[in-house]
Amino acid sequence: MNARPKLRFLPKHGTRVKAGSPWAYSNEVVMDKAMKALPPGTLVDVVDGNGIGVATAYFSPHSLIAARIMASYPGAKIDTDFFRERFERAAALRRKVIGGSHYRLIHAEADLCPGLVVDRFDDVFVVQSGTAGMDALGEFWLQALKDEFKPRAIIVKSNAPARAHEGLKDDVRVAYGEAAIVEVEEAGIRHRVDPVGGQKTGWFFDQRDNRAFLIGLAKGATLLDAYSYIGPLALGALKAGAKSAVLLDSSQAALDTAAATAKAHNLADRCEMRRCDALEELEELGPSDERFDIVSCDPPPFVRSKKDLESGARGYRKLARLAAPLVTHGGFLCLASCSHAIDMDRFQLECAQGLARAGRTARLIRASGAACDHPVHPMLPETAYLKSLVYQLD
Repeated sequence: MNARPKLRFLPKHGTRVKAGSPWAYSNEVVMDKAMKALPPGTLVDVVDGNGIGVATAYFSPHSLIAARIMASYPGAKIDTDFFRERFERAAALRRKVIGGSHYRLIHAEADLCPGLVVDRFDDVFVVQSGTAGMDALGEFWLQALKDEFKPRAIIVKSNAPARAHEGLKDDVRVAYGEAAIVEVEEAGIRHRVDPVGGQKTGWFFDQRDNRAFLIGLAKGATLLDAYSYIGPLALGALKAGAKSAVLLDSSQAALDTAAATAKAHNLADRCEMRRCDALEELEELGPSDERFDIVSCDPPPFVRSKKDLESGARGYRKLARLAAPLVTHGGFLCLASCSHAIDMDRFQLECAQGLARAGRTARLIRASGAACDHPVHPMLPETAYLKSLVYQLD
């Protein structure tokens, strides 16, 4: 067996990785002609400036993140058994903190599988690979899922924009079994989820706890759910006794799914679906008489990378400014961001400025992130991507 290529740290570099960071950057390592010629995703042994082994990683010669650590020692055997052990460990954690069989099973670096996301819908698994390294290891993680969970289907849904950074094309396919609509029950509502045609993996487990908090405030309330997707918040609120709900989304397919679910649960007479650009609709609602006891805004990321920070930050400020006037006095406003490139402090500042520009005083009653099946790597703040703020407005 040929020895793996060695990725060497430059002098005075490597301290972060030795301390547990899962990433090595291109300006920290020797990027000579031989390394640059390696195919993206090549497994390498990472060594320090003295040649002493540090880690096993996969290498990306054209990415700012040159190496993603797979094991904290060199020479690790990366195969089906490797992924089985990772999956078994992750499933044991979810059994303790979530229960049931619907959750995010693997959350990339935090579950020691950099670049890999797996959502579990009982016996159907939806996988997102975001890097050439994880694509190259696909035969192993696919077989490990089969061996560990005996699934009915495994769907690959690797179509995130970040793949383009490594020159990867979208990869959406049924890798095992047959495509099927799955069901997720939340807040007393059974939602039909399309893992292939839906957004991301078809469902947003990360907002589970944040939805539950708002649903707990919903009895007797009117609710506006901007960026509603298939309606887990709005329909859960109606089930909990909300007076009415308006759902805003740009996807007709998502609204049609929400409408069918509402009908199946005898909630259709209390909800309204509006296909629209949510920001534009919020702006148009401002001069109207429509006001709501709860307004929730959970948009797609406004800040996809650091270069988008300032424009995206202005977007969140605008969102808060447009949403705040629609909240009744004493009502609640939830603002969320799934942009990893804006931190909580900056997001909170922009939201506060938006509220002030709307002329509303408020108190922040809850600041939170993703549900605990989305763990955060302690050396990688980027994995704490989700921010959710709930205010009561005067």
